[in-house]
Amino acid sequence: MSEEKLRQVDEYRWLLPRDESRGMRTDGMVFADEKLVVGMSNDPTLEQVANVACLPGIVGNSLAMPDAHCGYGFPIGGVAAFDVEEGVISPGGVGYDINCGVRLVRSDLMEDELGGRLERVVDGMFGRVPAGVGKEGSIKLDKTRLERVLTEGARWVVARGDGSEEDLRHTEAGGCLEGADASSVSKRAMERGRGQLGTLGSGNHFLEIQAVDRIDDAETAAAFGIEGEGQICVMIHCGSRGFGHQVCDDAIGTMLKAAEKYGIELPDRQLACAPVNSEEGRTYYAAMAAAANYAWANRQVIMQRVREVFEEVFGSSAERLGLRLVYDVAHNVAKFERHRVDGVERELCVHRKGATRAFGPGDEELPEEYRQHGQPVLVPGDMGRGSYVLAGTQGAMEQTWGSTAHGAGRVLSRKAAIRKQHSNEVRAKLKEQGILVRSVGKKTLAEEAPDAYKDVDEVVAVCDGAGISRRVARLRPLAVVKG
Repeated sequence: MSEEKLRQVDEYRWLLPRDESRGMRTDGMVFADEKLVVGMSNDPTLEQVANVACLPGIVGNSLAMPDAHCGYGFPIGGVAAFDVEEGVISPGGVGYDINCGVRLVRSDLMEDELGGRLERVVDGMFGRVPAGVGKEGSIKLDKTRLERVLTEGARWVVARGDGSEEDLRHTEAGGCLEGADASSVSKRAMERGRGQLGTLGSGNHFLEIQAVDRIDDAETAAAFGIEGEGQICVMIHCGSRGFGHQVCDDAIGTMLKAAEKYGIELPDRQLACAPVNSEEGRTYYAAMAAAANYAWANRQVIMQRVREVFEEVFGSSAERLGLRLVYDVAHNVAKFERHRVDGVERELCVHRKGATRAFGPGDEELPEEYRQHGQPVLVPGDMGRGSYVLAGTQGAMEQTWGSTAHGAGRVLSRKAAIRKQHSNEVRAKLKEQGILVRSVGKKTLAEEAPDAYKDVDEVVAVCDGAGISRRVARLRPLAVVKG
């Protein structure tokens, strides 16, 4: 589908009109500038936006964030809400890496205080947090403890002494999605989950030591604990590992049969789905919630290992170093939320596939200390350019079910990125910029090269310009750990 199908609404919004001949039940709305729209037209992104608009019970528009690109079923960067009585739930609207997400840890350290210790810190993180495909961590879970992780999420980790109540307050959903049920999960998924808690994984997952590059909203930044240029932060990006992948894989076949059973016509088999309130829909949600909880527990453990590394290198406690969690956001999840539809509050099943929740000021789900400013939103960029802290807005609540971009978004497939340059070239370029890199995989750096991604500055400019989140601070990379 070309960009010619789109109608430009304004500088940052493009309407994909409903086409009844192809089964669309609603319009598509794409948040992008002219350059980003051209990129989306070069792959099936717009086609996927239209396909999502065909699903039963969709409420409002089928949405694409400015970082959108082709995904499995839904575009990555896709958002859609469904009526809980008449709508559907789809694994393709969540993704394989369930609750892949980001958390940001701030510190009281300044860049000049790192001195020659930056390399010791990144080496410590590389050694303490297992990274790479299939890697296992130091926490071995028997069946009982794994079931508790699946139902309690980050709460289980904090209860065993790895973290604080503040960590939970500063985590979306308190680090635990209600409705998880370990009995809905396959034996294979359980096996894959027993040894991977506290591990980073591969692909685009990372640990990154960053410095505050610029502050755009001093009052909101201070409320989030970001106080000045040069302040050291750590960003953690990972998900539910092999456990979540298996949960999604198990669900696809079941959902294809369910779609046929309930007479749902699919524009794309990758949009296999079931009614939200069907047995298949409830079972998938319970398993997906379990995977989301696994991911929150995983990031909580990794954060504690990062804190331990800083304590060892600086000879001081995490508390004295000011290593506090700013926030943790999920960006591959389906959640039951209440939103206003035509002036009436309704419960919806909101799918965010490569999109971040961005609730606006005053929302009661936010920690009291953040409530007047809106939810912290974390938007990682690539290894060579930077990342952002944004704040959720009322505009997001009105336009996108409280959602915004989740990152820079790819412009090159992993294979294309590898063909373009060797990992050694990428490492050398990053070194020239003063960025340290530690990577397990030989091909990872080429796959994740900066030019394999959109420019995060452009993506964030659209989010800010469209009013679906607003700029608070920009962060630049100092050192990166990859799988």
